[in-house]
Order: sequence, then structure tokens, then C-alpha cells
Amino acid sequence: MAGDKPMSPFWSPGRHLDRRPFLQARGAVTGALRAFFAEQGFMEVETSVLQVSPGNETHLHAPRTEIMRPDGSRARRYLRTSPEFACKKLLAAGETRIFEFARVFRDRERGDLHLPEFTMLEWYRAGAPYDAIMTDCVVVIARAAQATGIGTFSFRGRTADPFAEPELLTVAGAFERFAGIDLLSTISGGEGNRDALAAAARGKVRVAEDDTWSDIFSKVLVEHVEPRLGQGRLTILFEYPSPEAALARVKADDPRVAERFEVYACGVELANGFGELTDAEEQRKRFTESMTEKQRRYGEAYPLDEDFLAAVAAMPEASGVALGFDRLVMLASGATRIDQVVWTPPADER
Repeated sequence: MAGDKPMSPFWSPGRHLDRRPFLQARGAVTGALRAFFAEQGFMEVETSVLQVSPGNETHLHAPRTEIMRPDGSRARRYLRTSPEFACKKLLAAGETRIFEFARVFRDRERGDLHLPEFTMLEWYRAGAPYDAIMTDCVVVIARAAQATGIGTFSFRGRTADPFAEPELLTVAGAFERFAGIDLLSTISGGEGNRDALAAAARGKVRVAEDDTWSDIFSKVLVEHVEPRLGQGRLTILFEYPSPEAALARVKADDPRVAERFEVYACGVELANGFGELTDAEEQRKRFTESMTEKQRRYGEAYPLDEDFLAAVAAMPEASGVALGFDRLVMLASGATRIDQVVWTPPADER
């Protein structure tokens, strides 16, 4: 507001002193989780930030740059939105249990839960079903809480016990419970019926003429489902509908849903995991469709990483997850904003 005193920079001693307990908590959580992965026989990896493609999801946006080769020619590169492509190449190379504290970048994101540069904790188990990764997530979150000594997570008036048995809830079950929508009846042959979902969502969310099935799904999820998740305890939301499979494989016994899950605490999404897709042609199809939609919406599309698609065909059956490390530290330290738990907040902000 006009007349307010400007906030001192993060490096001013007084402000840093206020932030320091949260940063100490970050160190404690980092150490505890490294110890967990060591116990489990994981190898810590460090993968490159600059990528040919930053990822191929419609609504994720990546900063871009150029590199200059020794001969003076230039090549476009992107700052990664996730280490997933590189990690899966390592699975194809023969690694079986890997994890990374990865610096990742996303344009168009800033808020109490979002930063343009943040840390993603990502890990993979070759030869393991995706419920093994769900179990990992529950343990990781509890270890973080133990490291800081916090008993209850709290955010915006919501609380969750990180040590309680988590709630397991299918996406279809959540849509029925919180929005009164029979989600699976709007899916056939792996495709969403846009008109069917629009009719089911009428009066619950605002549906625009150019909204796709995925748009309507996301609106219902954000407005009616997510705020109800992770109340009192963690919620594992699983069996995402197949149109939202991303890089997950479709369930063999029900092609309407995919082996994808997300973990919530206090209404905050903490993790997004997959039983990994190993069908390169299917992955190419999904990426191509996503980039076509991205071009329509945003006027840009990212290239496909052909090396990654080749690795998908060669990698073993595996499961993996990406966890927002800064968000986890925020909840485990009692912070109220994500910028309180990072050592150096965004450069152009106070």
C-alpha cells in the first residue's frame, strides 16, 4: 500500500535473523531425508539444468536461453521444469534407485506456494509398483516433521498430522464426494467426453465455450476437491483419469484411469507420482497433443527430446515421484510463505 515502509532486503541482518530458524529447519530436513535415502540404498544424482526440452506439459512454462558453441553457432536451451527426463535416462542406463534435490524453474509462477526457481526432490525405484513410492512419500513427510520436531502441519487455518495413517482416496471418489460428479462416466477409450463433463459440472464451476475436458476437470479439482484434501491427516489422491495421465501408465485392468497419484497436506499439494510409462510411442502421442494445445493457448510449443523418448523405450518398469521440497520445509518449519524457507528469494523482490 502507498505509504508503507519498503521491506528491507533479505540479506539485511535483522531480516535474516527472523528467517534463520526456517533455514535451519531446511538443513535439518535435508539431512534427515538424505539419511532416509541412504538407508534405502539410493544413489544421489546431479543432472543438468540446461535441456533441449524443459518438459512437454501444456500449462508448464520454462525460461529459455541460448548457448554459444566453440564455432560461434548458437543453440536454444531451456531451464528444466523437472529433472524427470534426465533421471529416466539414468534408469535406462542401469541405475535402479536414484534421488535428486533438483533446482527447477517455471515461468508465470509466484505466490505464497510458488517460486520461479525452487527445489524439487525427485526419486525413482526401478522394478517397484507405484504404491511403493506412495509409502516412501508418507515416510519422507514424517521424517521431515521429526527433523524439525513439529507435531502438526498448519496452513491457512487447516491442519494435518504428518504421523497419522493417510487417507487414500481415488480421484473418482473425490469428485463424487465433493462435487457430486460421476467422473468415470465421462471417459471412454482413454478420452474425455467434454460435453458429458460440462453437463455434470454445470452449476458447480464456470464452463467457457472453449474449455476442454481437461480444463473442466482442473476447475472442479481446484475449486471443490483440493481445498478438502489433507485435512487432519495426509491425503493420497490416486487413480487419476487417463486423460490426465501425463507420464504415467494406464492401469491394465481399467483404462479409464492411470497409475498417477498426488499427496496433500492442509490442502497443499506436496507430491506428484507415477507408475512410469515405458511405451515411447504412447508418450510421443501425449507430448504431441500437449504441445498442439500449448501452441493454441499460449502461442508457443517446446520441442520433443528425442533422446528422452528413446530412453523411455529402453528403461525398465519403474515408479517415481516429484515432491515440492520447499513446500514440505514450509509445513515442517511452521513458515507461512515459501520464500521464508529458501536461502535467497527471487533476485528482483524484497
